[in-house]
Amino acid sequence: MIITRRTFVKAAAASGAALVLPAAAPGAPPAPVMRTVPSSGEMLPAVGLGTWITFNVGDDPVLRDECAEVMAAFFAAGGRMIDSSPMYGSSQPVIGYGLEKLGRPEALFSAEKVWTSSADGPAQIEQSRRFWGVPRFDLVQVHNLVAWETHLETLFAIKADGRIRYVGITTSEGRRHDLFEQIMRAHPLDFVQFTYNVVDREAEQRLLPLAAERGMAVIVNRPFRQGALTRQLQGESLPDWAAGIGAETWAQFILKFIVSHPAVTVAIPATTRVDHVRENLLAATGPLPDTAMRERMAAYVRDL
Repeated sequence: MIITRRTFVKAAAASGAALVLPAAAPGAPPAPVMRTVPSSGEMLPAVGLGTWITFNVGDDPVLRDECAEVMAAFFAAGGRMIDSSPMYGSSQPVIGYGLEKLGRPEALFSAEKVWTSSADGPAQIEQSRRFWGVPRFDLVQVHNLVAWETHLETLFAIKADGRIRYVGITTSEGRRHDLFEQIMRAHPLDFVQFTYNVVDREAEQRLLPLAAERGMAVIVNRPFRQGALTRQLQGESLPDWAAGIGAETWAQFILKFIVSHPAVTVAIPATTRVDHVRENLLAATGPLPDTAMRERMAAYVRDL
């Protein structure tokens, strides 16, 4: 039921999963599991950083510095992908503030979105880029499929010009999966983003297998149901066998369930706390559950 580093790597290879468990330098934090972006071969740590609500702190200097500290801890623990959107209030300029304060970390993988019902996508993307202070975004996604036909045409053209590296689409909370699947089948997307966790498993039926089939990287949003899931489990005891997969907290238990799926590239939990971002990155280290253990985990949570 519990697998070692060696058997997990063998199982991942057999299933076609692109997974690497890098060695950590002596004295350094454990290096997170790396996953491959199918369209390019680029490697990304399996846990990233979301910014919905948590980075919407306006111009408050204390809260901005706290967000910068979260980003510093994230990069120090081996993180790369930070995800945001024009929908997220002041999150974009707060990210830009943090990046500037941290000296523009080279490890950054910038994941942004376009979110407008008009044809102003290019102007919005440029404004987002200025907020971040980056020369270009690594990934731009159509947020919640808003005006997706127009925006995908724009994004593919911008990618062809070298002004972004990857194109994707997003949805959340299980919405519009039928249309999402149709777009995945019809367009050469690099990334898709949707909700998936130990209780929200609808994506296992169609979206995750289709992403693997189509060679699309998967970003998992709302891993904790915006904190509701971890709050619900807070008063419950972790099972004794959770230690065998290196899960010391419910957050790690949930994240290990998510990132152990061979089609998942990166989960993007959001947080305002340095200790939580470190805890989240540690979930992508050490042993991960196999198929049988994943079912045991889901059953345990379901029966609580």
